[in-house]
Amino acid sequence: MEPIFALVVGIFFAAAIYLMLSKKVIRILLGIVLLGNAVNMLIFTNGRLTPAIPPIIPGGEDTLSAAAANPLPQALILTAIVISFSFFCFLLVLTWRAYQDLGTDDSDEMRLAEPKDEPLPPMGY
Repeated sequence: MEPIFALVVGIFFAAAIYLMLSKKVIRILLGIVLLGNAVNMLIFTNGRLTPAIPPIIPGGEDTLSAAAANPLPQALILTAIVISFSFFCFLLVLTWRAYQDLGTDDSDEMRLAEPKDEPLPPMGY
């Protein structure tokens, strides 16, 4: 099962790099999301994939059995999912705001574009 996951992780990394090299900002954002998922799958694969034995310490023992999956990567992935989703939301809002000001989502045109002279809408605090 691990070789299949390793192949999928490699495909995810390749697709993420391809998308991040694009000129369109939305593709760059999708590449960042795909890169985060590839890293999460890589960490998950390193923690062993064994559906037969859950990562629970039986009563009367001090350690996990050798055949059990490592629970630490699973806990790290849960944290990483929350962080990557909040990072994506921040980048999405930043991209939307840049698109509103500059009128383009092409990164080359963003360098040359000047912001519109319209005042920003008031922030309702």
